[in-house]
Amino acid sequence: MTAPQTGALPNSDLQVDASGLKCPLPILRAKKALAQLESGQVLLVITTDQHAVQDFQAFCRQTGNELLVQEPEAEKTLHFLRRR
Repeated sequence: MTAPQTGALPNSDLQVDASGLKCPLPILRAKKALAQLESGQVLLVITTDQHAVQDFQAFCRQTGNELLVQEPEAEKTLHFLRRR
C-alpha cells in the first residue's frame, strides 16, 4: 500500500458506499463491483466498519487486486482498489 505523493487521492471508475455495513458485507459488495470493472480500473469503497482496513488488506492479498490507498476520513475510511 502506498500513500499518494501529491496528497490527492486516486480517481475512481466506480464507487461503492458500504457505510453502516459490517464484515463481510463491504468485501462482498467490493467483490461484486470489481467484477464489473476491467483490468486496471479503480474501485472506491467507503466503509464505516472499524475492521474494514484489515479486511481489505487481506482481501487484496488473497485476490491479487492492488490496494492503492486507505484513507481515514472522519468516521469513514476510503479504500481504493485497482482491479487485477
